[in-house]
Amino acid sequence: MAPAETSKKKAKAKPKASPAPVDLAMPTLRREIPRDEVPLDFPRAWVEFADPADEEQVFRCDLTWLTSRWSCVFGQGCHGIREGRGESDGCCTLGAHYSDEDDEKRVLGHAARLTPELWENFAEGTDAKGRITSGDGTSGGITMLDEDGDRQTRRVGGACIFVNSPGFAGGAGCALHALALKEGREPLETKPDVCWQLPIRRTYDWIDRPDDSRYLQVSIGEYDRRGWGPGGHDLHWWCTGAPAAHQGAEPVYVSYRPELTELMGRAAYDVLAGLCEERIATKGDRRVAPHPADPVRKAEPAKKPKAK
Repeated sequence: MAPAETSKKKAKAKPKASPAPVDLAMPTLRREIPRDEVPLDFPRAWVEFADPADEEQVFRCDLTWLTSRWSCVFGQGCHGIREGRGESDGCCTLGAHYSDEDDEKRVLGHAARLTPELWENFAEGTDAKGRITSGDGTSGGITMLDEDGDRQTRRVGGACIFVNSPGFAGGAGCALHALALKEGREPLETKPDVCWQLPIRRTYDWIDRPDDSRYLQVSIGEYDRRGWGPGGHDLHWWCTGAPAAHQGAEPVYVSYRPELTELMGRAAYDVLAGLCEERIATKGDRRVAPHPADPVRKAEPAKKPKAK
């Protein structure tokens, strides 16, 4: 699936961050969870700050989303974007569109290190000599063309070629994700751009100021159903608005630190983290535009006045 077009303007390149690897292992436990979702429109708390690494950029960040308790529930009762395929596919049913040629080359390079023990569809993505191949776009290899001629990961057995099915000895879920963990890498290094960025949405807009100056506004927020375009409303289930997926032990800005650092740059992420910490410390995440899918937390009892 490809995200909706937002802007062709891109921010200036940021230095590559090298965060310490964290344990992002795919969950293996399952639990039944409800399929309800909150409405798409609700109050949000946004904050803007200048990019410390680029004076021509301003970040606009959704603190409601970034301090929410969303977490991935793949393998733990995820209903999936297509009915009946949540347990096996999650949001990987339609495959992943490459963001550009470099994205495809990067994925191809990492996929070359996959083995039959890690990748259930090894034979589908390799040639007769076991070498990874992108294929001709119509059959074989890891790449296919969609109905518009755009390149994406090939679908095998009704889902992305890199998805291992439940019961596979090497583990269910994304083989590229498993490869990253095995090698001590962040999964964002091995997976297609759209896969590791979800459900963070980054968009760009040029803003004109009254003094005739302008800046590039980089928005960081929730990738809700609308982010996919009109087709997003047809998804069987989408987790960002589902209370059952808002049970994380850490807020999004913490659990997605590597991804946000890659999207924003380390200096900007540090500013964002400080603002998120302040919001939580002052209980703003509960009092001012909290995410409606988050658990409702009990109010703390009022402190008793000190005895005179």
